[in-house]
Amino acid sequence: MKPLKSKKQVRDELNALVDQYIEKGGDIQEFSLGESGRDVNQPLNKAPSIEKNTQTRTPVSDVVKTIEERKKNKNKPSPVSNRPKKRTKKLLMDDFGEPLRWVWIEE
Repeated sequence: MKPLKSKKQVRDELNALVDQYIEKGGDIQEFSLGESGRDVNQPLNKAPSIEKNTQTRTPVSDVVKTIEERKKNKNKPSPVSNRPKKRTKKLLMDDFGEPLRWVWIEE
């Protein structure tokens, strides 16, 4: 697993990159607090309107109706009981009718 950098290491890297930029002749402009890069006289960009998208819609009410009918017509499984199954004792016999042993059978 790759070790994560601490905040101090990230801060030091950013400061080193800024120093390199300044040494190469880069210029940093400072702005006063609350100043924005947006021109005050220009309106804000609005999100594209949904109404412009004129896509034809396919009615699906008939399809939904048939699906609902299929759901209603399905055979529901019989409810499963949580009661333990009834166990009975049964006598096993051989081919000649002689008793062999008793076994428990769940019904």
